[in-house]
Amino acid sequence: MSAIAVKGWCPGALRPMQSGDGLVVRIRPRGGRLEAAQAAGIAELSARHGNGLIDLTSRANLQIRGVADDGYPALIDGLAELGLLDSDCDTEAQRNILVTPFWTAEGDTRSLAAELERALAGASLDLPTKFGFAIDDGNARVLAGAPADVRIERERSGGLLVRADGAQHGRSVTRGEAVPIALALAEWFVACGGANGEKRRMAAHLAGGATLPESLRGDAEPVGKSTDPVPGLYPTGAMVGVAFGLMPHQTLRQLAGCAHALRMTPWRMVLAEGLREMPHGADLVTDADDPVLRVIACSGAPRCGEAYADTRALASAFARLIPANARLHVSGCAKGCAHSGSADVTLVATHEGFDLIRGGTTRDAPVMRGLAGSDLVANPSLLMGGH
Repeated sequence: MSAIAVKGWCPGALRPMQSGDGLVVRIRPRGGRLEAAQAAGIAELSARHGNGLIDLTSRANLQIRGVADDGYPALIDGLAELGLLDSDCDTEAQRNILVTPFWTAEGDTRSLAAELERALAGASLDLPTKFGFAIDDGNARVLAGAPADVRIERERSGGLLVRADGAQHGRSVTRGEAVPIALALAEWFVACGGANGEKRRMAAHLAGGATLPESLRGDAEPVGKSTDPVPGLYPTGAMVGVAFGLMPHQTLRQLAGCAHALRMTPWRMVLAEGLREMPHGADLVTDADDPVLRVIACSGAPRCGEAYADTRALASAFARLIPANARLHVSGCAKGCAHSGSADVTLVATHEGFDLIRGGTTRDAPVMRGLAGSDLVANPSLLMGGH
């Protein structure tokens, strides 16, 4: 297989990434939330300056796809008018913050997110661009499976803790200490060489032998994890998904027109704030048992120039073949952009066909190589190993 160009960074609005269908422009909503007018504005900008398609990413961001070089300046002007730009590329790159979508006005979540955003804007940490923070301070951890390196969570006694990803326990903190300690963890990571490591992530740094200083360690146990949320009604609104995280601009405009605001999630779903009934639309996933929720797929060809297959067409064909308790990841190349973790079955497209991996990631050794997609669809037992 030819070498894969691993860029090692994520696109932004001020630093777009070239893909097979044009520039990809990533928008990082502040506090993980878009006002209805902002969401409607993004839909309009996508239709006017992109190809009308919008990604929901595993980092709870949106991406406008298919932007031409000559349309990019006008798009940026439009995002600035919506209040969705940072002051510069470095500030934008550091503002990687996941926020639980289930916060309430009475809690600390929104103020913690705003404080952390301000602190990161004023810091010069030189963090890797994939390094991120999670504010997951509810009564159950909903972001435990989402990518983050420093986590602000709730401990079993009800207080707050700050935990390095990969550490079993965290340090108990007061509300006023939470953000300074989170930044101190990031500063320690850079100072002790974590940003120069091969994987440049906190969990890998700790697994490689790095030891947290006593001032950043603790014995506070975080509250238990919840299962990943599914489409449905919640106290804060209606959770809806889109197949493989790709929505036409009309769908975003529809959601913006019926909700107070939209809260982004890392599950390629959106929580429509304040709704008391599920919205309906051809592109919305509203059934918790929808088979499409069992499959993860990247952009694939032709949208991505490095992909060897149209992953989403195959993922759609495979969805109903996957048992309800299993997950399939279809990746257009070995990078695994859509999902860095393991899955029951992972298919990696190559120039010779698909490599099949069981219970692993795109980086693990396959049990079969060079499989044709049509053969997999025709022979489900081959895909699932007879299960």
